[in-house]
Amino acid sequence: MALRAHADLEAVASATPLEVRPASEDQFLERLRRGEAAAFEQLVAEHSSDVYALLFRLTSDSEESRDLTQETFLRAYQNIDRFRGDASLKTWIYRIAINQARNRWRWWKRRKRDVTVSLDATDEQREQPLVTTLPNNDDLNPEQEALAREREGQLRDALLGLRRSYREAVILRDVEGFSYEEIATTLQISIGTVKSRISRGRMELRHALEGSL
Repeated sequence: MALRAHADLEAVASATPLEVRPASEDQFLERLRRGEAAAFEQLVAEHSSDVYALLFRLTSDSEESRDLTQETFLRAYQNIDRFRGDASLKTWIYRIAINQARNRWRWWKRRKRDVTVSLDATDEQREQPLVTTLPNNDDLNPEQEALAREREGQLRDALLGLRRSYREAVILRDVEGFSYEEIATTLQISIGTVKSRISRGRMELRHALEGSL
């Protein structure tokens, strides 16, 4: 479905475990730190689609997502020497991407404009994205397809009311499949805060969608 298309950080309340990287990743990092163009091209090739998909779910704007994706990799290139290795390279890049999205949100907010956001909502009890409960449009007749579009619109409207911090946590957990530890590292918050944001985000979504889906 369309939803599957492709920083005010809080202090870390508790330490998260270090991720063990294979020797090949360490060697790749050394190439990046030496400024090898081929290594940076490989980094972009391996992660750009995932970063774009993450940013699209956060912004629901393809042009904005492309711009933010480019900015993310530019910042990664400029700051690779600061990468301490306390997380995977993907987690570090996601952290940069989320920070870029936050910066853009603040830019729009200063100009009193609302940013449209989109993500895959999740039902807490089943641990399954709400969007997966909607029918596949490819298998629907015209009447069913119209109903599916209406339901998807209701889902988007409900998500617009979800605060940004909840959206980030839910996306990383239920769309990207990150562990609680990885989310804590990416957002630089405690695991307890991660679980709380996911739980509250899902609860708000259920209340907003009650009786409509």
